[in-house]
Amino acid sequence: MLVKIALIGVIGIGAQWVAWRTNKPAIALMLVAGIVAGPILGLIDPARDFGALREPIIKLAVAVILFEGGLTLKFRDLRHAGAAVFMLVFIGVPIGWALGTAAAYYGAGLSLELAALFGGIMVVTGPTVIVPMLRTLNITPRVKHMLKWEAIVNDPIGALLGVGIYAYITHGGAQANSTAIITDVVAASVLAVLIGGGTAFALTAAFVRGWVPEYLKAPVLLTTVIAVFVLSDLVMHETGLITVTAMGVVMANRETDSSHMLMRFKEDLTVVLVSGVFIILSATLDWTVVTNFQIRFLLFLILLLFVVRPVTIMIALLFTRIPFKERLFVAWIAPRGIVAAAVTGLFALRLSDYGVPGAEALVPLSFAVVIATIFAHGFTAQPFARWLGLDRGKGNGVLLVGANSWTIAFAEFIKAQGSEVLIADESKFALRRARRADLPVYQGDILDETHNEDLDMGRYQQLIAATDNDSYNALVCSELAPEVGHDRVSRMLVTAQTGTGRRGRVLTLGGTPIEEQLDRLQAGWSFGRTRITEKFSYADFVARIKASGGDSLAIARANGELAVFSMQHRPPVEPGDTIWTFVPPDPVVVPAA
Repeated sequence: MLVKIALIGVIGIGAQWVAWRTNKPAIALMLVAGIVAGPILGLIDPARDFGALREPIIKLAVAVILFEGGLTLKFRDLRHAGAAVFMLVFIGVPIGWALGTAAAYYGAGLSLELAALFGGIMVVTGPTVIVPMLRTLNITPRVKHMLKWEAIVNDPIGALLGVGIYAYITHGGAQANSTAIITDVVAASVLAVLIGGGTAFALTAAFVRGWVPEYLKAPVLLTTVIAVFVLSDLVMHETGLITVTAMGVVMANRETDSSHMLMRFKEDLTVVLVSGVFIILSATLDWTVVTNFQIRFLLFLILLLFVVRPVTIMIALLFTRIPFKERLFVAWIAPRGIVAAAVTGLFALRLSDYGVPGAEALVPLSFAVVIATIFAHGFTAQPFARWLGLDRGKGNGVLLVGANSWTIAFAEFIKAQGSEVLIADESKFALRRARRADLPVYQGDILDETHNEDLDMGRYQQLIAATDNDSYNALVCSELAPEVGHDRVSRMLVTAQTGTGRRGRVLTLGGTPIEEQLDRLQAGWSFGRTRITEKFSYADFVARIKASGGDSLAIARANGELAVFSMQHRPPVEPGDTIWTFVPPDPVVVPAA
């Protein structure tokens, strides 16, 4: 068992790392890795290895994933996408359910009851697949917010639709009391929201009042999420998903005094859980399931991809102000993940035991949907966004924190090289010179959570903190490094006496402080660029820069990547790279008398 658990972790995280290195969809690689480790090589067999523990493990993991997704749902995100999200949930879900039911009935050949059950579950898109996908896309925030909100909110709704239809089937179908079933489902859902919201209010109040010590906040939060999920699930199956989602949303919009720390903990835990759950999910696919796949299911997949989803989104967003290109992108992106497969498998097992004919077809059909949508949307999302003009490409900008003469001059140089640049400072007065130079500016504290939503960090390859406060420069690096990347944040020393012991890479190989750089700028130093070629090697450049006494600042590579020189790291330089420098003026040659 220990070997299997370790193997799942290694394969899942390894697939995510390979996806990061190759810029391929992580969800697709995890799915492939699980299939190879499971049905192909036989290294992992979840049914054999975990037995009765498999279902509770998956359900608890999904609960934590949905809670973490809820923590990312800030109401201020709805400023630009609120109406669209409302339409996607309250208009899109009923339309998607109806169209999905019709597709399953006429396309897959399921009975009407099973088609309604499966069509209800298929309204989900799943944060377990949407979130990793969005992480690799640099598209407009509005589209990201729409897809993220829809995925997280619709997940428990789809599960509840399945619960309602399951209750309808098992209570006699046409003879069942539909009103009583709907009343039970609605009442359980309202109770689940109250449990989740009430728990979130109580927990945030306890955190703010200091009733829970810092070192216990993350463990208490995780334990509470699991406890309320199980409590709600005891009331009615799958309502726990609503509880944890509501709890996450409420906590996301209330002060906790430790929001950054808790968010990072949950993000790290979610990455591990998503990796593990996907490996277990794909390893569960055995040859019996594959052989039960029927040719008629292909018609359902075609209808789901090219009719059900596009028509649903186009109708739901028909009377919104969302541009047509953005609607078209949202209409295409709808990968299904662990919730769709797990909930379908659960109901298929129960309905088979109950003696409902055709219920065994739900399992291969759900796996087919998961695999088809992950590969179809995972590999086409970026090219499709690029074709629609929504892909803003890999950010090539530089974010300079602190407005002073040196950063303004450096920003003008960066802009002249064709790269994006932004100067951020809290002082409106300090930013006046930057505005006069026609440079993009941002007034505010970039560490302020209320401002982070207005600042798209994905547009910037490098962040350089160069204020006159050394402690603040170090704080900016330590706080933003997890988001931007530790290799993409650096700081400047204020004076030579401030030392280098604080966190964050120190800009330039010699760690030249900002105080000295300002003096140099006053003395006539300027920014320049030198291209490394086969004839003029990096060794030749080093000899020249040492002779002049200048500083090497950064490397602009041919592929658009930007790397900075620091005291802690000297990036490799190859022919074709261009080095940005800060050098003294050429000496004036006085002719001999």
